[in-house]
Order: sequence, then structure tokens, then C-alpha cells
Amino acid sequence: MQEQEKPRKLAIICSKGSLDMAYPGLVLANAARMMGIEADLFFTFWGLDIITKKKVDKLQVTPVGNPAMHMPQMVGILPGMSSLATTMMMKEIEKLDIPPVHEFLTMVHDAGAGIYACRMAADMMHVSKEDLVDEVDDIIGAMEFLEKAEGAQLLFI
Repeated sequence: MQEQEKPRKLAIICSKGSLDMAYPGLVLANAARMMGIEADLFFTFWGLDIITKKKVDKLQVTPVGNPAMHMPQMVGILPGMSSLATTMMMKEIEKLDIPPVHEFLTMVHDAGAGIYACRMAADMMHVSKEDLVDEVDDIIGAMEFLEKAEGAQLLFI
């Protein structure tokens, strides 16, 4: 008797809330869903900013501490550098016809990906379900997410 093949699963933990860190998880979850792979996203610590109503449309690129920006760190602390870096990134994203973060969250959720907030991080930052975008399925603990992720390829972003 042939063993039935288990469905592929991808579980993505998003822990950083800057604009440049919002897209990797969303792109991977979208690609997974397009390939028929189950996908769940778990937003924890600063990653909660990506799914918080008041912050999702105001995410910034932070050049300080980011060696990939290819600029001296002292330049990154100058006033307006985050805004400049954010504007530059958004222009490049638009050229590639990639949706803004909130629209991307909706797209990924509508494609069947699960979107979860971390209970501990939400409690620590005094964030409730009402503070989160509508696409968030639930606020769950780490153990609950790990149960959902059982058998999945796990990525930490």
C-alpha cells in the first residue's frame, strides 16, 4: 500500500516591523499559496506593527544598522533619511507592481493563508484584536502556532 503524501506546509514567523521586513514573509506566503502549499504567518514582537491598523500603512525603512543600505551608518541617523529610504523603496515596489503591505495582507489572506498575532507580544505591547487589521485570524500563543506549524517548513524572518 502506498503511503499517502502529506500536503506541503510553510510557517513563517515575522518578528520585525519595518517596511523592508514586511515584504519577505508576504511574498513567500503568496508564492506558497500560488503553488498550493499551506501557509501560516505568525507576527511577533515588532512584527506586530505589520498587522496593526494604526501602523500598517506607515511602515518605514530604517537605514541605521542596516549594512545592506550601503551607506555609512552616520548618514542613516540624519533627519529625513528613513523617509527618503522609505520613499525610494516604495517607488521600486510600485515599479514591480507589488501591492502595498495592507493590500498584500488581504491578498494573502484571501488566498487562504492563516494570519496570526502572538499572544505574548500582543499582551506585552497592549494590543487587542480590535487594534489589528481585519485579516488577522486570531491572537494565539507560541505553542498554538507550533501546533499549526507541525510538519511545516519553518522560516523566521
